[in-house]
Amino acid sequence: MYFPTAGIETALWLPPVVAFAISFFTSMGGVSGAFLLLPFQMSFLGYAHPSVSATNQLFNIVAIPSGVYRYVKEGRMVWPLTWMVIVGTLPGVLIGAVVRVAWLPDPRDFKLFVGLVMLYIGARMVKSLFFSSADKDAAAANEKRFQAMARRQGRQDADSPAPSVRVLSFTVKHLSYSFYEETYTVSTIGIFSLCFIVGIVGGIYGIGGGSIVAPFFISFWKLPVYTVAGAALMGTFVTSVAGVAFYQVLAPFYPTMSVAPDWMLGLLFGLGGMGGMYLGARCQKFVPSKYIKLFLVAVLLYTGIKYTVDFLR
Repeated sequence: MYFPTAGIETALWLPPVVAFAISFFTSMGGVSGAFLLLPFQMSFLGYAHPSVSATNQLFNIVAIPSGVYRYVKEGRMVWPLTWMVIVGTLPGVLIGAVVRVAWLPDPRDFKLFVGLVMLYIGARMVKSLFFSSADKDAAAANEKRFQAMARRQGRQDADSPAPSVRVLSFTVKHLSYSFYEETYTVSTIGIFSLCFIVGIVGGIYGIGGGSIVAPFFISFWKLPVYTVAGAALMGTFVTSVAGVAFYQVLAPFYPTMSVAPDWMLGLLFGLGGMGGMYLGARCQKFVPSKYIKLFLVAVLLYTGIKYTVDFLR
């Protein structure tokens, strides 16, 4: 099938199948899968126009709600954190869209940007896998209890919820919540600042911003992946809606450039991602966080190194 906006031709079944496979694994870490779909579109499909960023965000809009639904149903949505992600990343995403169209329309330059972003996030996650032994032992013991309960609930009822999140306090200075006998506290100002910066990066990249936030929450603030995934996905969804609308508005100002999303291709990716995210969110409580992190790190570093090397050749 030929997709005129993207200027590519591919089998009709390929986009949803690829999106399903990617989203199943990435949704466990609070990442929509868009950050991996973009390299797939650029390298495999040959779709490198600025509109690929908007198409990626369209995928988020269609795919993410199913995963968020599972996290809400299981009581693992930290709503104050969710709203901070949305409010912080939204203006950054709009700024990023302008930067992408005005200063990074060349595929080669954009690949370098993507590669450097992936390398940085991957490096941060590698560091998070080797934090102090005391924290590591405490986290391991806590996760062992969590996994044991998840397995017991799984044997009783596949839809039974994992231990839910309880917000203890939310002020202009900090957010504090508990999850399975552990308390986590983060700076409200710090979260807002981070979300604004990664929102710009996410707007340029075409992944909404929330997907980049999740690895930072895990590596900087040592928050458990089981509690940040839902907030990151919800933030990505809302900012992606704004991003797609903004790219569509920008399109008439760049008549010689493909800026608006390829709606058919984005919908096909989104339908596959919808199924993958739902199953990934449902299975997350049975998968040790170490394996989720290792998967994300491997993909980030491989893609980041490949794109950086390609630019330097």
